[in-house]
Amino acid sequence: MKLIFRYLRPLYRSMAFGLSVKVLATLLELTLPYILSYILDSVVPLGEVLPILIWGGAMVLCAFGAFMGNVIANRNAAKVAKNASRRIRHDLFHATMHLSSRETDAFTIPSLESRLTSDTYNVHHFIGMMQRIGVRAPILLLGGMAITLILDHRLALVMLATLPLLGASVFLITKHGMPLYTRSQQAVDGMVRVVREDCQGVRVIKALSREDYERRRFDTANRELVAREQKAGISMALSQPLMSLFLNLGLVGVIFLGAHFVNADLSKPGRIIAFIQYFTLMSTAMTTITRIFVQSTKSAASANRIGEVLNTYAAHPQKEGTGLPEVTDDAHFLVFDDVSFSYNGRKNNLSHISFSLPRGGTLGVIGATGSGKSTLIQLLMGFYDADAGEIRIGGQPLAAYDEKALHALFGTVWQNDFIGADTVAENIRFGREISDEAVRRAAHLAQAADFIEAFPKGYDHELTAKGTNVSGGQRQRILIARALAGDPEILILDDASSALDYRTDANLRRAIREELHTTTVVVAQRVSSVMYADHILVLDKGEIIGAGRHEDLLQSCPAYREISQSQMGGAFLE
Repeated sequence: MKLIFRYLRPLYRSMAFGLSVKVLATLLELTLPYILSYILDSVVPLGEVLPILIWGGAMVLCAFGAFMGNVIANRNAAKVAKNASRRIRHDLFHATMHLSSRETDAFTIPSLESRLTSDTYNVHHFIGMMQRIGVRAPILLLGGMAITLILDHRLALVMLATLPLLGASVFLITKHGMPLYTRSQQAVDGMVRVVREDCQGVRVIKALSREDYERRRFDTANRELVAREQKAGISMALSQPLMSLFLNLGLVGVIFLGAHFVNADLSKPGRIIAFIQYFTLMSTAMTTITRIFVQSTKSAASANRIGEVLNTYAAHPQKEGTGLPEVTDDAHFLVFDDVSFSYNGRKNNLSHISFSLPRGGTLGVIGATGSGKSTLIQLLMGFYDADAGEIRIGGQPLAAYDEKALHALFGTVWQNDFIGADTVAENIRFGREISDEAVRRAAHLAQAADFIEAFPKGYDHELTAKGTNVSGGQRQRILIARALAGDPEILILDDASSALDYRTDANLRRAIREELHTTTVVVAQRVSSVMYADHILVLDKGEIIGAGRHEDLLQSCPAYREISQSQMGGAFLE
């Protein structure tokens, strides 16, 4: 709950106003049974109409004041909850975007998604509830007790006798409920994971007629979520019947003793009616408090999950860096010095990787699926830290760069990159300060200008999410244009030409080589994509099994020669 209070602190003025109005409205509400008791016991026996009208008017004014106060306070509560939740979501999203890759792997993407959605919703709902009824219910309960003690302490003690039982019930049920709601949110993570995978792969699922299989997967995740929610709900639902039982027993005691006191002329009927009304208010307040405890339990579990992400991000060391140094080692611009890395800390995914590349040079990385090509790129960009060895750019180790300065060096096209539902120009620009001229130049270099300009709206052509309204080759060329538009120091093409025909691929490589002066890293499974590189790495199971130029590898590396012969028959025609 510390997380929630931290975000409410800047809003204390607005909260103080709303809570003050809510307290005043609730106090007005508490006066109604007392006034009614006074009218029945003291005003009606006078037999005069005017006093009844005066006190009746006072009841109407109090009721109207309570109504208006609750409306104003509830609107203010909604505003506070909105502002606090917006800041929580903003900070959580910021933290999520800046988690390291290891931390993202540890939390998992579906879990982060559910924390940003269902967990923040639970916190939002709790903040609003606490201001709307979290203040009103205790005042009704405590105020009702105080007034009933003043009216008749003997009857009031009957009600007070139920409080220890109520308190013990709430404490034990809440203590049991919080772990159950935490496990329920974990089940939400699992269902989000299945939905996310199915939405991303819906075309493959339909193509392979696997709808029934995926439905069964979803049903399994859904049943798990339902079972955990049901267990938590049943446990927490026990609180309200217990409270109702204790309160009703107290009410029976009040009515029984009240009837005895009236019969013995020790009390008045109006006082007993007021007692019953106050008891009804207190019963409603206790029911409300039960709802608050249920929601607070759920909200506390969600706040803890949100806090885990925020605290992980807050614990990041602050790197100080200035980007590229003024004097760089151009001959060894990009260096891997005996680098080893493992995702799980047990078996190396990359072992003893060493190479150097001059500024403006081209590095080709080729190998079978799972050989470590993409892992090498993720290490180069600082997404993961190497377990051993050192990576240097421009003569400086990666640790010398802050995150923004490091990532500003790169233009990247990933194996599974994405396109947003926006225009072609905006997908290439990608929120950066890039002129229209630079966008068009990047499209020409990426061999995308011809088909873009053939659209009726040209660069203003609207793309769908994931670029489903263009072909695979067109999508890849738009992504390459995005990488080139920023004029990067280092261009990374991770299997970026797999959907391009050989001629387009050759024209793209020629354009990059002749018109740009960027250092290029090409990750591919096709020899034609890397054969003109200044230095080629052949990877197998995370190790370098061949390194050099195309002609040298044909002689020295049997695996590379086999790939080349199988793909091109040992030759390549432009």
